[in-house]
Amino acid sequence: MQQEQEPRIACGRLGRRLSLLPLPCQNAVIRQGIWSPKPDRTMAADAIRIERPTTNSKLFAHTRWDAVPAAAGLFHLAYLLGLYFLFPHAPLWVMLILGFVYSLMVNANINGVGHNFIHNPFFRSQLLNRLFGITQSIACCFSQTMYDAVHMQHHKGNSDRQDEKGDTIDWLSIYRHGHDGEAENPWSYVFLSFFRDDVGTIRKDLRKRKNGDDFWGNIELAAFATTLLVMAIIVPSNPIHFINWRFMLYFLPFWYLGHCFSYLNGYYRHYGANPDKPIAWGVSSYGKIYNWLFFYNGYHAEHHFRPKVHWTKMEKFRRSIEDLQKQEGVRTIKRAHMLGFLDPDLPKRGGRDRAPERENATSLAR
Repeated sequence: MQQEQEPRIACGRLGRRLSLLPLPCQNAVIRQGIWSPKPDRTMAADAIRIERPTTNSKLFAHTRWDAVPAAAGLFHLAYLLGLYFLFPHAPLWVMLILGFVYSLMVNANINGVGHNFIHNPFFRSQLLNRLFGITQSIACCFSQTMYDAVHMQHHKGNSDRQDEKGDTIDWLSIYRHGHDGEAENPWSYVFLSFFRDDVGTIRKDLRKRKNGDDFWGNIELAAFATTLLVMAIIVPSNPIHFINWRFMLYFLPFWYLGHCFSYLNGYYRHYGANPDKPIAWGVSSYGKIYNWLFFYNGYHAEHHFRPKVHWTKMEKFRRSIEDLQKQEGVRTIKRAHMLGFLDPDLPKRGGRDRAPERENATSLAR
């Protein structure tokens, strides 16, 4: 697992011209007066200071509260195993309901538990973090470490727009497969992104880390692939039967749907945001229940502004920058991000607003 440092983040196309600035690159941008030309809009040092949780726990690295997302991740794994063992015995209508719940749990796990685990690994022990990553990988049927690589690339680009060659730094950018500088259609993004991951590129990134991530990523792939293989071969009935094709035919669509829900979340966490303004890189949603379930990843503009803020400190961090967010026009929605398409104030695709500060940044880069 990569020890997350202050990542090097590209401020939209500005990042390509000024090179990748160390985080907080927004601070450098602020100091240069690119996106905040008025001196009275420069953020005070106290306002952007990150308060880190501390604990004397020998188990948890940051706070004992991380026992909650850790337990949620393990519950998700138990739920998957429960689906497998229950399938031969329960009515189909019950299994369909439980399968849909599993899809929702995949979304919540990836964007809540797994997401926070990337930025602030829960445990002091590196081995425990590795083992927990394996449980996450089996529960969601993907590699947590490879997710780490994709997500760190996401924070380097922050859903950036295409450059002159039609490429984006962020592999998950909503603009990556768009046209004419606009975001991609949300539904093609939601249903096709699952098939777009370039495993070779991800592995190349992991090898560059030289910290064992490539090895553990392969272990995670083997762990969930072996789990699925066992589920596909053995029917947990009495007596045991073999070739569990009915379960796989049932399970795989809900697994895919869960990842689609995750991409739906991701789309509306950035649609309508400003890729050229660090404090407005994300779109936030502050619903209480939503953020309890997703461990405050609804505070997404705040998260992209300071990715290392721990989920237990997110509300306090938001209060410290709230005035600046209002000045800079940070977009918020009332619904959970997965329901962002229902937002009554949803910006229309094709009506992109080019921020004036971008021109200032480009001129300085020259």
